[in-house]
Amino acid sequence: MLEITNVSKTYSNGVQALQQVDLTVGRGLFGLLGPNGSGKSTLMRTLATLQAPDTGSITFDGRDIFADPRQHRRFLGYLPQDFGVYPGVSAYRLLDYLALLKGLEPAGARRQQIEALLHKTNLFQHRSKAVSSFSGGMRRRFGIAQALLGSPKLLIVDEPTAGLDPEERQRFHDFLVEIGEEVVVLLSTHIVEDVSQLCPRMAVLEGGKVRTEGEPATLIAELEGRIWQKTVRRGELATYLAKLQVLSTRLRAGQTEVRVLSDVAPDSEFRPKTPDLEDVYFTVLRGAELAEVQPC
Repeated sequence: MLEITNVSKTYSNGVQALQQVDLTVGRGLFGLLGPNGSGKSTLMRTLATLQAPDTGSITFDGRDIFADPRQHRRFLGYLPQDFGVYPGVSAYRLLDYLALLKGLEPAGARRQQIEALLHKTNLFQHRSKAVSSFSGGMRRRFGIAQALLGSPKLLIVDEPTAGLDPEERQRFHDFLVEIGEEVVVLLSTHIVEDVSQLCPRMAVLEGGKVRTEGEPATLIAELEGRIWQKTVRRGELATYLAKLQVLSTRLRAGQTEVRVLSDVAPDSEFRPKTPDLEDVYFTVLRGAELAEVQPC
């Protein structure tokens, strides 16, 4: 169990990245959804003990993670949004080095785990190639492999599907679901579909604050009967943006579809639509309220 209590962080330039964040994350996949600049990466770095919060506490299985950061990292797998590699070092050698840093012994067991992870991430055939020569997607898969060294009890993944093609993305989704049966997985992303497909629980982080949290299906249900859609001419779009609570616009066959939040149909040409998690996300980002949403 990961417990984040009243965590705040302000950087030296005055940016308040986190503001009194409270979250409780149990075993399984938990989605942390938010736009770029919302504070997600700051929270991930804090959970990885790469920086300390200004206020608040974080415990994992009842232990303060900052009381013994080195011990906490033995239970941790971390895939940051961006990471560097040693030039000219092969995927196998770099994983072996990182495994040693995690204290994985003996050599035979270490080799077995590395080869298994290279197979799972579809990199085994590239194990002798330098990671610095990998494409963006391959490097992302390597990052996933290194995060899983040591069979972590807490896995933190920050924008994990960035740079992956659809097939790789689906493979990684399946992999995360399998892992989530045994450990705590915190998935940080701005991709709504990742959370919708994977996470039985989620939170939306925006402006350094948790704006809402709960089960996706429950949050979606709070918008039932309040989502309306209409196809409009591009020249009319500004009028609708000024008058209505527009959640999103989409181009379809060269025409603009406007999706709005309203308790009643804005006009006779709007049609009711079944809400989805993207509607929840944009409702929260626009500062509107989810009806009767209770904190979890």
